[in-house]
Formats: sequence, structure tokens, C-alpha cells
Amino acid sequence: MLEAELLGPRAWGEPCGAAVLKAAPEDFRVTEVLDIELSGEGEHLWLLLEKRGLNTEEVARKLARASGVSLRNISYAGLKDRIAVTRQWFSLQLPGKADPDFSALWGDNLRCLQQLRHKRKLQRGAHSANRFLIRLTELQADKPRLDARLQLLAEQGVPNYFGPQRFGFAGGNLHDARSWAERSAYPPARGTRSRLLSAARSYLFNQMLAERVAAANWNIVMAGDCLAFTQSRSQFPAAELAADDPRVAQLDLHPTASLWGGGELDSSGEQADMEARVAAQHRLLAEWLAAAELDQARRILRLPIAGLTWHYPSSDCLELEFTLPTGCFATAVLRELVVLVSQAGGGLESEN
Repeated sequence: MLEAELLGPRAWGEPCGAAVLKAAPEDFRVTEVLDIELSGEGEHLWLLLEKRGLNTEEVARKLARASGVSLRNISYAGLKDRIAVTRQWFSLQLPGKADPDFSALWGDNLRCLQQLRHKRKLQRGAHSANRFLIRLTELQADKPRLDARLQLLAEQGVPNYFGPQRFGFAGGNLHDARSWAERSAYPPARGTRSRLLSAARSYLFNQMLAERVAAANWNIVMAGDCLAFTQSRSQFPAAELAADDPRVAQLDLHPTASLWGGGELDSSGEQADMEARVAAQHRLLAEWLAAAELDQARRILRLPIAGLTWHYPSSDCLELEFTLPTGCFATAVLRELVVLVSQAGGGLESEN
């Protein structure tokens, strides 16, 4: 399944060139930003780990074996790539137990940067953002045009598409979701069910966002829009927005589209009509999501890119640094710049 079908049109024109992504794991670095003050005491041991060539679930299994606790007592805020160097938090529930000896785990592909006790376990999505350092190699691009595009992205953001990795290799998760939807059934395994529901919901959102990008109003407040803040779940109708409110221009407040589920849409008028029309075009998936007792939710259409900086270590290499909110994808940023060739595989995900 092609990326264009899974995502949608670009907002800022054709790519400025092409580059290789992930020629080595060190070309893709991500660090969780955690705004939680750890107490230093409690039955939960929190670990900030740096991993290379391991995915999050593999690390969780290693921690469970080394500590002698059940895998269900290992928590993490989000999933991170295998083909990357990533820093993320884990927590282990250890009531009445001393800190385990993890020394046998540490090596070139896994090391502990911080270890502290806390009274509560780490919840999914508890981190506030992900900070990226990405190196694109074998760059072939018009650099003045690329610089201008980067400046535009820093000032205006990008469409907040779910990345293609959300849909599995060649869209396999979406294919499987459609197969289950056709039977009006759900996978018995909880993890598989969650993954396929997420893929279906993300696909419908991407189709709605694609409509707005094609109409060149994805970053404009329209009548009937439901608005939301970058870092908050709170939302309100566009009709309540004061005409002189600066927060839209400051990229703090954005129009949204539906994460499909049961119940009434929070948008209205033409925007609600568009969202309902897209859902009707994918009726089986929409009905499958609603029958799974997922409530209607919203996701911002515009993705602001915090702290975007860049430089060229060599004539054929571009290094980017930026921070994205949780649940958002570096893919959405990079696809507005260049055509990507991934040598090592893996995703660009900043989600969860």
C-alpha cells in the first residue's frame, strides 16, 4: 500500500530533493521529555534507559527477567524504534523489594542513565514530548530551497498525519483491520485488537486531514471547527474563539478532526458534514470502530515543530533537531522536506 494512500497530499509543495534515512542507528535519536518530579521513594523503580538496536518491548522483557517480576509489572510511556538510539523511561513495581541488580544487562546496546524510586507507576503517554536528532545522509537537494522550506515549517508547522508505520509494513495493520471489520468481529488478543483499532482510526483521521490539506484550510479555523490546544485535551467550538485571539497564529491552538468512534461529532456544519462523509466512504471501518465502544475523540490537524534547528555537517548531510508532542510523527516533518530512502528500516514514531 502506497504512502500517498495511507497519508495524503503534502501541504508545502513537492519535496526539495532526496536523502537516506537511518544509514546507521545513530542517525535517528529520540529522547522522551518527562515533566514529572520523582519523589525518590515508593514501590515503583523508575529507570531512564538508552537503548540501541532494541525495541521497547524487548527491553521490558529483559527487565522482567532480570528483576524476577511479571512483565505486566513493567511499564513504559511509549514505544520507541529498534533501529535508533533512544532514551526512554521504564518503571517496575517492586513492593517490599530492594532494587534489582541489572548490571548484567548493561552494555553497548543498553545502559542506565538514571534510576529513582517513585510512589506511582509510569503511565502510557506520561511524557510530554519527544526530542529528535535526525541525520539525513546522501542528501541530494536544492539547499537554498530546502532552507526556505525548513524556515516555513518552523513558522507554520505541518499536517499532523499519522505516519505510515502506524499501519504496519505495506499497510498490513489496515488490511487486517478491514478483514476483521468485514466479519464484524475483533481479534481475541488484546494487543492485536488495540493495534488494529488504532490503525483503522488513524486511517480515517488521515483521510479527513487529507481533505483539509487539499482544500488548503488544514491550518485555518473554519466555521464549525472544534479547536484544541497543542498540549491539552481541552477543546471548544470555533464560534467561541475571539476574533483577536493570538493563539492560532502562535501555533498553540489548532483545528481538529475526528478520531472516529461512537456518539456525536464535536464539530458542526460543513466540517461535521465532511467528517461524516469521509466516515461513510469507509463505512465498514467506521461502524467497526463505533461497535468497539470507542468514543468520539479529536486530534489536532496542525503539528507545531518546537525548537527546529538544522545544519549541514557535510555537503551531502543534513542534521535536524526538533521536539514534537506525544502521539505525533517525525514522518510528518520529514516528508515535507525530501523523499526518504530508509536503508535500515524501522519507523519514525513519536507516539504514545
